[in-house]
Amino acid sequence: MKNKLISKTCGFFCGLTALAGIATFSSCENFLDIDKYVYDQITIDSVFVSKERLLQYINGAAAYLPNESNLVTNNNTDGDKYVFSPSGLVTDDAFVPWVDWNHSAMYFMIDQVVPRDTHRFNPWENYYRGIRKTNILLARIPECQELTDMERRDYMGRAYFMRAYFYYSLMRLYGPVPILPDYAFDTDASAESVSYERSSYDDCVEYVCKNLEQAVAYLPLEREEAFQFLPTQGAALAIMGRMRLYWASPLFNGNTYYADWRRSDGTPFISQTEDKTRWGKAAVVFKRIIDLNKYALNTVEKIETTDRIAGTLELPETVSKEPFPYGAGDIDPYRSYKSIFDGSIQAIHNKELIYYCDRLTTDDWTYYPNPLGGINGFSVTQDLIDCYRMADGRPYSEATEEEKSWKAVGTGKTFSENYVLSPDRAHRDDNREPRYYASIGFNYCVWPCTSYTGTEAKKNFVANYFSDGNSMPTGSIKVDYNRTGYTSRKYVNQEDIMNWQGQVKAKTYPIVRYAEVLLSYVEAMNEMDGSYTDEATGITVSRNIPEMIFYFNQIRYRAGLPGITEAEASDYATMKDLIKLERRVEFAFENQRYYDLRRWKDAPNAYNKPITGLDVSAKMAEREKFYTVRVWNTETSMKRVFNNKMYFYPINQEILDRNAKLVQNPGY
Repeated sequence: MKNKLISKTCGFFCGLTALAGIATFSSCENFLDIDKYVYDQITIDSVFVSKERLLQYINGAAAYLPNESNLVTNNNTDGDKYVFSPSGLVTDDAFVPWVDWNHSAMYFMIDQVVPRDTHRFNPWENYYRGIRKTNILLARIPECQELTDMERRDYMGRAYFMRAYFYYSLMRLYGPVPILPDYAFDTDASAESVSYERSSYDDCVEYVCKNLEQAVAYLPLEREEAFQFLPTQGAALAIMGRMRLYWASPLFNGNTYYADWRRSDGTPFISQTEDKTRWGKAAVVFKRIIDLNKYALNTVEKIETTDRIAGTLELPETVSKEPFPYGAGDIDPYRSYKSIFDGSIQAIHNKELIYYCDRLTTDDWTYYPNPLGGINGFSVTQDLIDCYRMADGRPYSEATEEEKSWKAVGTGKTFSENYVLSPDRAHRDDNREPRYYASIGFNYCVWPCTSYTGTEAKKNFVANYFSDGNSMPTGSIKVDYNRTGYTSRKYVNQEDIMNWQGQVKAKTYPIVRYAEVLLSYVEAMNEMDGSYTDEATGITVSRNIPEMIFYFNQIRYRAGLPGITEAEASDYATMKDLIKLERRVEFAFENQRYYDLRRWKDAPNAYNKPITGLDVSAKMAEREKFYTVRVWNTETSMKRVFNNKMYFYPINQEILDRNAKLVQNPGY
């Protein structure tokens, strides 16, 4: 069972050929104890005389990090080891109606997670088990005489990256954490000798970035296809850049709310003085990635319309017709964005992907309509829907009353060769930007299901979410249905159907992609005062308006939208709002929003307002009522709240009981 789980969940570090013959591990109760092989009971010393055993040990360490694509449904197979994060459900973008063991993150959204009951989500111990293994690896990899110099460098780079990634994963959830010594403790060490208090967040960041710099020095720039999931120099820099961006953001940079939260020596856990140079340090890292000249936004060539094919829709007059990246004249915006996620191109050939893993299908059943094998309970909020622009770039708030109408368009539309819009769609779902159609399932959205081989009417299924509509479950008790009239189809391919007479195409999940590098670089530049020069690299960055426009507009043009103007980029507040909105749309359902809301300190405003959506209580004969936006507060999962303690996840009380030097996050 463990072999299968490692291959499915650890795309991070385990290349396909490296997985052969992985031994099964068990862990002692204390997270600092040495893991031992179950079958042959070999000693830890014997691991480092054999290349094969060493590789098994690396894979065993990597197994403590779960697959990051599992964001909605708990894949509880080994003590919550493979549940990644609460972030898939605990945002203002979407929710599911089930507050239960299989969707336990919902408890956090309604403030029902407490230290004594973290509701089956407690990755702290597993991450520290992984850290201990990487400490052993870094100390003892040089002992293995069977490694070539190139292999030794690669293994060291992977171990440095892994150690940094464990700490980074802890910090995203818990804030500042204990930084352990780089050596592994003896098995007979006393509890007192292995107890450490939490380091300051600043010290944690510097430690993580130091490890990532060491990983950059050892790791290769690129990988062969068989090892494509292993980290590279670009992956290490990307995680470093993300770490620096968090560190520069308001939650961690001069946040006086945490003035009384201090270490035993009086050092604040969170710095109390804002330091604008942090934005410069973040910008330098993103510039280093750009300067590698290895990555680019994914684009698909424009499809010409013929007598037999309905090609790429003509761009609105507001969008530049210049070739990409100076316009969208030679690309298909819908396919350029959609193909990143839907498995239609191989990940190894996608230059936008910097770090990625196999995507699990665990969450998919929450997206699909009932007749297609799903339960369509993943409900997207009206707030996110309204963030998608009109096709000509206008905000949805500036659409005309006719464009926002509930009435049917009455004519179909085909664009990007095979993506079809039903004539029954409402005007409000017409003439939106391409990312809307690539990401959102709406009322009367067409689900092609081209792989279906059965005889029922499932191909080109036109889903609707009326109370008596075709996506409702059968039977007298109706629980599994959409609550807002919108769902996600971001990871759905044209072929996909969750039915034994069809298939779901294999996909990869982008942990970091180049679009994040560009938007983060622009954000860091926008926040800068003056210039910053990095002594190690000699790179100088500043609030460079032409650069901000160029890189931000690449995102816009790829989406088939008009670019921003110099006037917009020159105004700090305007640009800040544009960046936040662009990140929300570009990275919808990609594990970004949860952390963005917190680092910006925007979470109170985002959560402490009612959920809105369409009126799915209406029947098909009540179309106008259905398209009325209403407040939803009828079920537990809709009663979301946010208070200051929820910036961080609580440390499980059992961990605190074993380490008297640990302090809980504020408010718990």
